[in-house]
Amino acid sequence: MEYNPLFKPGHTACVGCGQAVAARLVIEAAGSNTIVVNNTGCLEVFSTKYPETAWGVPWIHSLFENAAAVASGVEAALIYLGKSPPNGGMPPITPTADSANGGKAAKDTINVIAQGGDGGTADIGLQALSGMLERGHNILYCCYDNEAYENTGVQRSGLTPYATNTTTTPPGTKSIGNIRPKKPMPEIANAHGIAYVATASAGFPQDIQRKVKKAMSIKGPKYLQIHVPCPLGWRHGPELTLEVAKLAVETGLYPLIEYENGKLTAVRKIQPKPVEEYLKVQGRFKHLLNNPEEIKKIQAIADANIEKYNLKVKPGAT
Repeated sequence: MEYNPLFKPGHTACVGCGQAVAARLVIEAAGSNTIVVNNTGCLEVFSTKYPETAWGVPWIHSLFENAAAVASGVEAALIYLGKSPPNGGMPPITPTADSANGGKAAKDTINVIAQGGDGGTADIGLQALSGMLERGHNILYCCYDNEAYENTGVQRSGLTPYATNTTTTPPGTKSIGNIRPKKPMPEIANAHGIAYVATASAGFPQDIQRKVKKAMSIKGPKYLQIHVPCPLGWRHGPELTLEVAKLAVETGLYPLIEYENGKLTAVRKIQPKPVEEYLKVQGRFKHLLNNPEEIKKIQAIADANIEKYNLKVKPGAT
């Protein structure tokens, strides 16, 4: 049987793009019965260069700020057509022949995914995302977190880590790079009282797919944030993408966690590595390597994550 991928090769992503890896894993896990709404950003640009597309499912380009709002409208239309379970247990607005025909609507249920980068999620699109979450739409929102506005010139975003060198936070004699902490988007999403919030990493493909499938099995709004290294903006070799992604997790700088109904239910345990192992392979942190005081501050961020989420493997555990 011929393999027909839902995210096809031939797109124009940079070599080693972590976002391309993650997007393929997400849509393959979600399945062909899915509609994707994608805001402006790297993924939109490299996967849909007119007149071509890499997507094997219905795909809609939204503005930079409103993927969650457009997806909400898509879900509302599907409810009207009897192709999506209604919110709050209420029947479809107008029952259709399919929805009244012996459960055929359940068979024809269509998934909706809204997705965007860190800037389009945590900054420009935060208001639309918040509205989607609090209204209770049956949508999975995927944030592909490459920690800067990579597509427009590697500017700082709300998810850029502390001390990162970006084009809008350059280091110098009076600057160590980005002075702000990474915005806690999983906690912000969780504060909306939704059923499922999780983080994932391009370095752990099976974990991404497990979490997407789990999210799709849960009714209501879901939020999944996926760490996706960008060789161009992070200034590492394209062959190091998965290694860099794994190091972010293994140092405690990017915890892999799951919340269900507001409660922390699962974490990926680690034997913590020093943060310097992660920093030294990326040009965006090159300015820190002779600055032990700043490295200590970043190590403290990792240590706080390890303590907060109880990430450390206990002695003797396998």
